[in-house]
Amino acid sequence: MLGVPGNHDVVPDDGPRMPAFFATKVLMREFVMVPLLRDNYSVIVHDHQNGWTIVVDPAESEPVQEAILKRGWSLTHILNTHFHADHVAGNLALKQVFGALVLGAEDDREIIPGLDIDVWNQERLLLGPTPIRVLRVPGHTRRHVAYYLEENSILFVGDTLFSMGCGRVLGGTAADLWSSLDELRCFPSHTQIYCAHEYTEANGRFALSVDPRNLELQERYRKIVELRKRGAPTVPFPLGEELATNPFLRPECENIRKALGFGSEASNLEVFSTLRTLKDHF
Repeated sequence: MLGVPGNHDVVPDDGPRMPAFFATKVLMREFVMVPLLRDNYSVIVHDHQNGWTIVVDPAESEPVQEAILKRGWSLTHILNTHFHADHVAGNLALKQVFGALVLGAEDDREIIPGLDIDVWNQERLLLGPTPIRVLRVPGHTRRHVAYYLEENSILFVGDTLFSMGCGRVLGGTAADLWSSLDELRCFPSHTQIYCAHEYTEANGRFALSVDPRNLELQERYRKIVELRKRGAPTVPFPLGEELATNPFLRPECENIRKALGFGSEASNLEVFSTLRTLKDHF
């Protein structure tokens, strides 16, 4: 896709309120993570060289608008991973204020407010010269997508993958969700993952219940608890940590299979589906 910041054109080529903002700079881009609602995160990315500004999954408009305006930016694009209200509720108000284009994937049952461009059948976007890869990662919903900012090695995964967890099956299928996660776990281990919720501590408790002998998991959970005591976010996180500690990415693991009563003959999908069902009732 070609997105020109000057005119926003785009053409083809899944508790208490937290502190206000968490900002980092990578190369010529600034990343601002905005806590929204009870446990949501929305991410703003501003490219200082090329002038574009995107927001991923704005659950609310006012905090996102505040974060953008206080920095003197103007929103050019809204990227939605899926249609759930806690990812798209800010679309229309932000579009009205900034004239931003809304991108996402929808069908007749999964409607995204203000959608301008459906990216389901597109492989990448271009924001000026910047490529963003579009990944079809259904399972949580039928038309869930993720966005890969390769120049920064960053993945925006919505509700497909969480820190030490994954999304519920809410419209898609367990087979689709496992296939999506299987694709995501093949990215480079240094890839930084931005998911859309602060679920890590609860996910860690479940992970320990099915993989209690995992020393890396034990140590990571200890650090997570300390972060949350300080009100610090656990997002973003490197994919490499997930590959070592997230049971939903490790259905081959012998210890996890033993804990669930599976032998080597079981498929990864069988193990994954059982993990997902157990987590639903944990």
